[in-house]
Amino acid sequence: MNLDRELEVAVALAREAAALIRRYSGAGIGVDYKPGDEGPVTRADREASDLIVAGLTRAFPGDGVLSEEVPDDGGWRAAERVWMIDPLDGTSDFIRGLPGFAVMIGLVVGTEPLVGVVLQPSTGRLLTAAPGHPGERVEEDGRRQALQVSAVADLSAVRWVVSASHHSETIERVREQLGVTDEMKVGSVGLKLGLIAAAERDLYVNPASKTSLWDCAAPEAILRSAGGRLSDLAGGRIDYRGELKNRRGLVASNGAVHELVLERLRPMFPGGLPPG
Repeated sequence: MNLDRELEVAVALAREAAALIRRYSGAGIGVDYKPGDEGPVTRADREASDLIVAGLTRAFPGDGVLSEEVPDDGGWRAAERVWMIDPLDGTSDFIRGLPGFAVMIGLVVGTEPLVGVVLQPSTGRLLTAAPGHPGERVEEDGRRQALQVSAVADLSAVRWVVSASHHSETIERVREQLGVTDEMKVGSVGLKLGLIAAAERDLYVNPASKTSLWDCAAPEAILRSAGGRLSDLAGGRIDYRGELKNRRGLVASNGAVHELVLERLRPMFPGGLPPG
């Protein structure tokens, strides 16, 4: 399957969105809060979403589009190909002036995430993957690195990455259960999985049900291309034709420790269900 044009268009739109977002950095941008406990949203989130959605609709008018910042009318479910977009993943980090936020554009064909683009506006770092284009990290100065996960297979040696703004009591219990001591905090899910894909981290566990499909599509395409694995807490694949929320949490790893992690966490999460 040739998806070269899809990758090219997604990269170009991610760069445009990143430039837009950078114009708002440090500008005292106003913050709104979504209904319920869905977190903050800014003008940068909404304008980046509008830019990406419009660009993808022009380039691929027959595809479905699902964006975090566009009300879901369910129309994307009728399409074989669906673009899943988080225009500003890690909004809390963006608001706080931290670098851990990213533009994420993924293409799901059928049930498979095949194209992934994650771009960090604060550094210009780009992560990509597509059929025929193995996972790659491109720095702002043009330096390129093929992505390949680590071979760490011992839980005592695992380096994990967690959220910078949602460090809960449950996360601490997970850390203790796994015996992990080497920890890094980053906001964006895409950047977390990118670190695993680049062998700089080995594991990410999200024992909550707040992430959505647009948080996973692009990062999973990149992580899988680099040899890693993403599942829910029960070890099941993310269902890109199911409900929007990942109700069973997330586990991302280098693959080598994945089953060990799931086994160790099984007593904490019966049936793979997060608490509450």
